[in-house]
Amino acid sequence: MTEPTSNATSGQPPPGGATGADAAAAPGQWAGADQVVGPATPADGSAEGGAREGPDTAELEDRWRRALADLDNLRKRYARELGRERSAERDLVTAAFLPVLDTIDRALEHAGADPRSIVEGVRTLREQALAVLTGLGYEREDEAGVPFDPARHEVVGVVGADGGAAAPGSVVAVVRPGYGAPGHQLRPAAVTVAQRPGD
Repeated sequence: MTEPTSNATSGQPPPGGATGADAAAAPGQWAGADQVVGPATPADGSAEGGAREGPDTAELEDRWRRALADLDNLRKRYARELGRERSAERDLVTAAFLPVLDTIDRALEHAGADPRSIVEGVRTLREQALAVLTGLGYEREDEAGVPFDPARHEVVGVVGADGGAAAPGSVVAVVRPGYGAPGHQLRPAAVTVAQRPGD
């Protein structure tokens, strides 16, 4: 004799099974005609194993204040370092020009005995000054006959080609020398340029 089973179409439990409020269906199990019971949730309403809540307002404000303080300290430190760097550069340039002043002093000391010493002193002084500028990265630009380069030259005059003596578009004369290279100039060379045909 076989045991009675539930009617699959009626949804009734087998005889002897729990019914009504006494039937505590396991999570995810069949609990009635139209209902499936899911996993139980904690009483506080939070999902078990869910993501942790982010920082609260007080913590975010504290982080913000700390970031502002760090930024202010960084600005002050940068200002101090910049001042030290500028002072060191001034010392370097001034020290480089001290020999130039020494040459001027010597030339003036001997000017009374031999006026020609002034000329020699000025020549030496010029060479020393050029050496200082070159050492600082600003070489002299005073070459004539080279093609005009707007990155190196400033046109102050245009002259005729003089029957082919100067190539059209080339530098005829340097009125004022320039110092430095393109992209790193103290000033461009002021030049006169030979006229191009059709200008």
